[in-house]
Amino acid sequence: MLLLVGYTEIAVLVNQQAGEITSALAVREAPRFWRAILIFFVLLVVGVPVDVYYYYVRDLLALNWRRWLTDRFVNRYMENRAYYRLVSQPEIDNPDQRISDDISSFTQQSLVFVLVFANGFFQLVAFGWVLWSISNYLVLFLFVYAALVTAATFGIFGEKLVELNFIQRRREADFRFGLVRLRENSEAIALYHGERREKLHLDEVFARLFANARKIIRWSIGLNFFYYGNSYIVMVLPTVIIAPRVLSGELDVGRIVQATGAFSAILDALSLLVNNLEGMSRFAASVGRLETFSHGLSAEPAKGSRPEHDRIRIEADNELSLKNVTLKTPKGEQVLIKDLTLSVATGEGLLIVGASGVGKSSLLRAIAGLWDTGKGTLARPSSEHMLFLPQHAYMPAGTLRTQMNYPNLDRSVSDDELREALKFVNLRDLVERCGGFDAEFDFEKILSFGERQRLAFTRVLLKNPRYVLLDEATSALDQQNESALYKKLRAESRTLVSVSHHPALVKYHSHVLELRPGGEWQLHKAAKFRFTGDLVEAR
Repeated sequence: MLLLVGYTEIAVLVNQQAGEITSALAVREAPRFWRAILIFFVLLVVGVPVDVYYYYVRDLLALNWRRWLTDRFVNRYMENRAYYRLVSQPEIDNPDQRISDDISSFTQQSLVFVLVFANGFFQLVAFGWVLWSISNYLVLFLFVYAALVTAATFGIFGEKLVELNFIQRRREADFRFGLVRLRENSEAIALYHGERREKLHLDEVFARLFANARKIIRWSIGLNFFYYGNSYIVMVLPTVIIAPRVLSGELDVGRIVQATGAFSAILDALSLLVNNLEGMSRFAASVGRLETFSHGLSAEPAKGSRPEHDRIRIEADNELSLKNVTLKTPKGEQVLIKDLTLSVATGEGLLIVGASGVGKSSLLRAIAGLWDTGKGTLARPSSEHMLFLPQHAYMPAGTLRTQMNYPNLDRSVSDDELREALKFVNLRDLVERCGGFDAEFDFEKILSFGERQRLAFTRVLLKNPRYVLLDEATSALDQQNESALYKKLRAESRTLVSVSHHPALVKYHSHVLELRPGGEWQLHKAAKFRFTGDLVEAR
């Protein structure tokens, strides 16, 4: 703000000296002319650093604000698994864009507009006195003219441009998401020869983006009529109004230059809403998207935002047990399992089987704490004593050391322990392939599906949890590797809760939970259970 005050004062003084130079030339007074030139260059030496550092401080403040706000949103995005919960809220599209682009736009444009309006106020005060001393009629005319133009512009274009720019932000995000999705699934698309279908999809998404962008351009035509009309009027209107007084000798010629500069500055100040309408409409769209995103990140959805459902009660305990648990899909539209009661004592194991779609993976999600829609009581150990291994093993960005220790990256594990874990999962050559434990690679690309599953098992060996939840975690492994891993886990007294269609895994568990359509279930002792009928076919 201090720099902005200096910036405005320098502009007033420069405008004054420009008028003085013109007046000195008009009356042919050489000493007066050269004195005005000297003062002008003194203002130049002072004014240029003020201008430069004004923009430097503004941009640096915007960058630091973006860092603070991004950290705040990312923290909320990670808390209470909001990133997972938002997947089921389609109204909050593309949260990645809202964090990256919308926050950047919000912080930059907020400062720009605050300082633009502050500058407008300073200019209005500073140049208002200059113009009032020349022509009070011109000041009154200026206020009335600017008010009429602003009201007409916002009444016609304001709301429509905000709406179109809000839609455009979504269209841009959808198109970018389509391109990212194409890159991340490039191999599957290539195997299916799905290039034509993917091209058609991208064409459809971009066509919607293009159509909305054309609407914005068409509406901008009328807005530009107002903007450029004002620009041309500024060039001649003050001269026309005060010309009679100059021609009569009442005012110096230089006063026309001062009046024109002051008139332009004041009109810019009074027309800030008009001149910045298009940018403000884009800014308003970003604010709206951040606002809905912020509400979506709340720990609990706003009351009335969706139907209320009973919640499964979660209790802390040393062992895993479920009492009269009825599990539903997150929005409560379908019952998956009815009144399930069982316990899995430490050292025992539970194998969950059933046809596709009966809720096997959903039950693991509930045990892991991801789904809680339904009723009943679920007692479970704390997260530090449990580890979940999904079918598609997640490979985070980072080094081999990161992959093996994920997500507990702060613990100290020696290289010898890491090598021993890799040796056990039959990946002993991976260290040499990666160039050591601390070289970064995209492990999603350099490892096969089965290798990623085996690498994920090293996290179990290194973390040593009491309970391990395995959702088809060995589906890509041959029977020899699968058996070796399960034997190792059982030998170390891990308590296994597995989803699988492999009959060979029954012997590594104490009980088998058979889920059936309609929410029905039956609990068997593993020693007496045999895969038959549909269960064999489901494999």
